Amino acid sequence: MRFYGRFEGYNSSKFRRDLIAGLVVGVVAIPLGMAFAIASGVGPEYGLYTVIVAGILISLFGGSKYQIGGPTGAFVPILFGIVSQYGIENLLIAGFMAGCMLVLFGIFKLGKLMKFIPRPVIIGFTAGIAVIIFSGQIANFLGLKGVEKHESFFLNMREIVVHLGTTNSLAIITAVIGLIVILAAQKYIPKIPGALLGLLASTFLAVLFFQGQVETIGSAYGEIPRQLPTFAFPELTIEKMIYLLPPAIVIALLGGVESILSAMVADNMKGSKHDSNKELVGQGIANMAAPLFGGIPATGAIARTATNIKNGGASPISGVVHGVVVLLILMVFAPYASMIPLAAMAPILMFVAWNMSERKEFINILKVKNADSLVLVVTFLLTVIGDLIIGVTAGLILAFIAFIKKMSQTTNIHTNVAVPQMETAAALEKQTEEKGISMYSIEGPLFFGTTDSLENSILDHVQTKPKTLILLMNKVNYMDTSAEAVLMNISNRLKHHNGKLMIVGLQSQPKELLHRTGLFHHIGKQHFFERTDDISPQHL
Repeated sequence: MRFYGRFEGYNSSKFRRDLIAGLVVGVVAIPLGMAFAIASGVGPEYGLYTVIVAGILISLFGGSKYQIGGPTGAFVPILFGIVSQYGIENLLIAGFMAGCMLVLFGIFKLGKLMKFIPRPVIIGFTAGIAVIIFSGQIANFLGLKGVEKHESFFLNMREIVVHLGTTNSLAIITAVIGLIVILAAQKYIPKIPGALLGLLASTFLAVLFFQGQVETIGSAYGEIPRQLPTFAFPELTIEKMIYLLPPAIVIALLGGVESILSAMVADNMKGSKHDSNKELVGQGIANMAAPLFGGIPATGAIARTATNIKNGGASPISGVVHGVVVLLILMVFAPYASMIPLAAMAPILMFVAWNMSERKEFINILKVKNADSLVLVVTFLLTVIGDLIIGVTAGLILAFIAFIKKMSQTTNIHTNVAVPQMETAAALEKQTEEKGISMYSIEGPLFFGTTDSLENSILDHVQTKPKTLILLMNKVNYMDTSAEAVLMNISNRLKHHNGKLMIVGLQSQPKELLHRTGLFHHIGKQHFFERTDDISPQHL
């Protein structure tokens, strides 16, 4: 692995910037790491282990100089579903398998393909996840007791309504104080992490005045260990790998997409350029290593990456520092984390959900009122009421159909067109009626989405038995095998009626395709021309 380019021109000044940025991001990552872990259905320590191990490795081996990795909000509904169905131990194994897949994605250069996911799909599932995270914290915000968590959005909302009678006013006060501090810090002291200040303020309040009266991390999950768990390699068997393949694929795809999106955000902020394939390899290495130390799946964290850049991060060293900072704090202050109220974590996640909701872009796409709006709404609703897989799959299918429809409309087929007014061309036009010659001009790509119009426009006309059919294809820059099959059909029908097909101006890609399929030789080399004025009366 080459680090050379990422540290070119590195000096003591940049190192100081990395130390400051790493310290700030490390402090930010602590409450977020614990909160995302709890929301995912595991203990808070799992989030800290992930920040430490995966955070350091993503920075060292990833494809972006500024990327900060760790547990993220996008993973919350996915991981909660996996924990509910498969258990925590199998989640770690699925995470390890996903890491292996990400390494392979990078090796086989699939990084750039992940950039092709349509924006409405990304906004739709991001907004859907934000709603799930926000709604999932209502119970902790209100201090409700006896609430059972489900994968279904409606069942979770029903649980909240059913248990409204157990609302704890002290938990609400704790949560509101934390939220006020977070909002005030963002407005008046933006350089200090609002999540940390809100957590400290609400925890201090609860410990001082409400001790034993609001649920805490300690009462819900026990004390957080002051060290990383012992290295343990997962017990992998063929049966277990097959069993966990579906969740592993989901983790790998979501982690890959979000990490590349985060790296693109960093590029926009710094005017830099990341290596997508190297980023996937780095993410894969981190996700293979994290479960060996009790960490859950990780990916690029957009908000923490932005915080890193805003605080002067100059190289991957800032990401390494952020992981080391969390490790040191874990070893020194872990016992005190048990006193943090769950109500103090709720406003942090709600604030994260609000920020990740992409509400402005969501509204802008809705205003367009076109196919993108439909893709957005369907992806969003299915992500919320179904799950991320259903939402993204449906969104991609709709986006694909809309794209094919739009592309097919860019292909135009004109019949008996006029050709350039040259002597030979004029003679050619004159003979179109006298000798049963038909000319068509085709503009735009020819692919499976346009075969219907190609057949309706040309194949039906072939039934009139013209002696010669001339296709002007100098404006066709792409053709697929579906369109090639239609051309084959046209050629065969003409030959059946003792007619012939002549093609003018064939571009390189369609020509290469016709050579590979053998249609070029089936039509006959003598029936292909560069220009219409290359066609002489003898050819007709």
